[in-house]
Amino acid sequence: MRSLNYSRYDWVLQLLILPVYIGLLNWILIGETYWQNRSTLLMATGITFVTSFANWLVNNQVAAFVNRKFGDPNIFLLRSMIRFVCTSSVSTSFACLLFGLYTILELPGFVADGARLAFGILYTLGIVAVVIITYEGMDTYRYWMQSRREVDTLSKAQLQAQFDALRQQVNPHFLFNSLNSLISLIDENPRQAGIYAEELSSVYRYLLRSNEAPLVPLSTELDFVTSYYHLLKTRHGDAIQLVTRILPGMEERQLPPLTLQLLIENAVKHNVVLPEQPLTILLATDGPQLVVSNNLQRKPSRTLSNGVGLSNILTKYQMLGQPAPVIEDNGREFRVRLPLVDSTKAPDSPNVPAKTR
Repeated sequence: MRSLNYSRYDWVLQLLILPVYIGLLNWILIGETYWQNRSTLLMATGITFVTSFANWLVNNQVAAFVNRKFGDPNIFLLRSMIRFVCTSSVSTSFACLLFGLYTILELPGFVADGARLAFGILYTLGIVAVVIITYEGMDTYRYWMQSRREVDTLSKAQLQAQFDALRQQVNPHFLFNSLNSLISLIDENPRQAGIYAEELSSVYRYLLRSNEAPLVPLSTELDFVTSYYHLLKTRHGDAIQLVTRILPGMEERQLPPLTLQLLIENAVKHNVVLPEQPLTILLATDGPQLVVSNNLQRKPSRTLSNGVGLSNILTKYQMLGQPAPVIEDNGREFRVRLPLVDSTKAPDSPNVPAKTR
């Protein structure tokens, strides 16, 4: 919470409040004589101006201290109450001081009356309440505007991140390779070309809609991976195998969309995929986790990588407030353990026999 020290709002507020406060307070303490006797008007107004200005300076520092100690915008009610108690005590003291000065100076037309002092203190408390409500309203509005700007900034950053992710997902090299494979199949096997085109359409439809929800069921991801694997299988043949071992009932657990595709893409990108050196990718459940693993047969020349795939996955889990995936590399096998969220634990049952697609 920003300090109130002599901002332009303070000066404007005092220019509006002080004349009203001075005139009405003197009328309450002195009575009609205040307006009828010129010397009383000038003397009382001058004294009240000095004491009221000093009161404002002191209250300003009190308010600044309270703001520093209780600056959290979420506790504005507590801060307002503390400010009211503190500034009311100061303002009441100054009202009593003013009453005492009039008595000592024997101000013309002034009669010390306890009832008038009580009304003056009550009036002062009302003015203090108005000032505090005004300040808190301005501070709340300022905080709201700042929050709006931060939300707008975060929204723009999120949209940019989604655009960057989408640009990475719709990989032009993958698209060109897929189209080349489709062109070759059209001449060699038109029926298979039609199936390939349908799978390719399914893959890109899912890619383009992947940002609609933060989580998708594992069954949905597996269906998408089936189409994606079909494209890879057409290109690499027996050089690539996808094996799944998913326990019954685990398909309804959830994970961020495109997680499996990114991990499979990384495996193909960084490993040798040849008939004599086949790449095997395993998807298996292990308790509340999905383990994605592949045998390591790294390419002789390391493929240039910007780490977008794994960092994208880690960021999504972090944004969801979920445990981070665990990455393991023992030199023979590369594994990523993915938490499956928003579902109960799977029942104890034996693993499903391996199925090769």
